[in-house]
Amino acid sequence: MDSASVRFVRKKTRQVMVGDVAVGGDAPVTVQSMTTTKTADVDATLQQIYALAAAGADIVRCTCNKPESAEGLAHIVPRSPVPIVADIHHQYRRALEALEAGVHCLRLNPGNIRKPEHIKAVAKEAKDRNIPIRIGVNGGSLDPALYKKYGDKVTPEAMVESALQEIAYFEEVDFDLIKISVKASNVPLMIEAYRQLSEVTDYPLHLGVTEAGPPPTGILKSTAGIATLLAEGIGDTIRYSLTSDPVDEARMGRALLESLGLRERKNVDLIACPSCGRAEIDVYEVAQQAQEAFADKQIPLQVAVMGCVVNGPGEAKDADLGIAAGNKRGHLFVRGVNVAVVPEAEMVDTLVEWAEFIKTEGFDAALARAEKTRGAARQAAEEDRQRNLDDKGEDANSSEQVVELLKKNR
Repeated sequence: MDSASVRFVRKKTRQVMVGDVAVGGDAPVTVQSMTTTKTADVDATLQQIYALAAAGADIVRCTCNKPESAEGLAHIVPRSPVPIVADIHHQYRRALEALEAGVHCLRLNPGNIRKPEHIKAVAKEAKDRNIPIRIGVNGGSLDPALYKKYGDKVTPEAMVESALQEIAYFEEVDFDLIKISVKASNVPLMIEAYRQLSEVTDYPLHLGVTEAGPPPTGILKSTAGIATLLAEGIGDTIRYSLTSDPVDEARMGRALLESLGLRERKNVDLIACPSCGRAEIDVYEVAQQAQEAFADKQIPLQVAVMGCVVNGPGEAKDADLGIAAGNKRGHLFVRGVNVAVVPEAEMVDTLVEWAEFIKTEGFDAALARAEKTRGAARQAAEEDRQRNLDDKGEDANSSEQVVELLKKNR
C-alpha cells in the first residue's frame, strides 16, 4: 500500500467551535499549548501567544486565577491571533469573569470546583454566550471522594467517572458544548482512561500526558501516550505538557500530527540515515546544519540527508529532495532523480536553494532546470557508488565477518 494512502480512522465525535477553530467531528486534530506568563502582564502574554501561534499552536490557554488575570484577558483576547481558553481551577467566579472578558473557551477542573451550584452557574453563563467548556480531569487533583471510592488511588475508572459527573451537571442546564480530557502523568493510566472514556461518550477529547516533565523524557512520554491514542482513532486536540518553553510544546505537537499524516506539513520533514561505516561525511553534523538552515523557512517538503551513495538514493527516493555524499561531493536528488553534483561544503546551501526553488516554481521546473546536467550527475553518482563498494564492500560494518568468527569460536 502506498504510504500516502495510509490513514488512521478517527472515531466520529461531536464538534464544538473554539472561536473560529473547530474541534471534533471531521475537523483536523488541533494543537494546543499554554502560556507561562502572568496573564495580567498583557504584553508579555501576547508576545508568547504570537510565538506559540507561529510554532503551530491552533489554540492557546491562559491561566485565570486572579481578578487581574481576567482583566488582562479582556485586553488579550481581541489582540490574539488564535482563540484563547481561560484555565480555571479553584474559584468559579474567575470563570464568570473570563466569560465576560470574551474568552473563546473555559477549562474547568472537576477536582477543584466541586459544588454543583457553582458548576451549573458557569455552564448556564457559557450556554448563553455559546462558549464551550473543557472538562479537565487531572489524575493529580482528583475529587477526594472518587479517590477514596476507588481504593485511595487514581484509576482510569475514577477519572472517567469524574468526567461523567461533570457532564451530568452540565446536562441539567442543557449545556452540551463540551470537550473532555482525562490526563495523568502515568502513560498507561492515561491511555486506558481515554480508551474507556471514548467508549462511553462522543464528546471531543483533548489528549495529553500531564506533567510529562522536561525534554527529552517529557517528549517521549507525551508522544507515547498521545500517538498511541491517535493511532487508535481517539483524540481531537492535543497538548504536550513539557517542563520547557511552551513553544517547544507547540512544535512537538505539530510535528507529531504531521508525522502521523493528521495535518498537512508546514515545514521541512528532515529524514537522515543513522550513519554507518560506509558514511563519507559526518551525517550528524550535516543533518544538524540542515535542520537549522530550514528551521524557519516554512517549506513543506520532505528532505533527505544520506551519508553515502550506495543505499542513500534508494532510501531517499520517496523524499521530495535529498542529497547523498560520496567522494567529497554531494549528489542531489529531486524525487529520486539525480540532478546535480556539488562540493561537500556546499551541500546544505544547495539543499536550501533547491527547496526554495521548488517551493516557488514547482517540481517540473526543478527537473527542467537540471535537464542539461542530469546525465553527468547520474554518471558521477554511479562512479562514487562503485568506488565506495570497492573500498568498503556491501557490508560496511563487517558484521558478516563477525558472525563467521562467532560461529568458528563456538
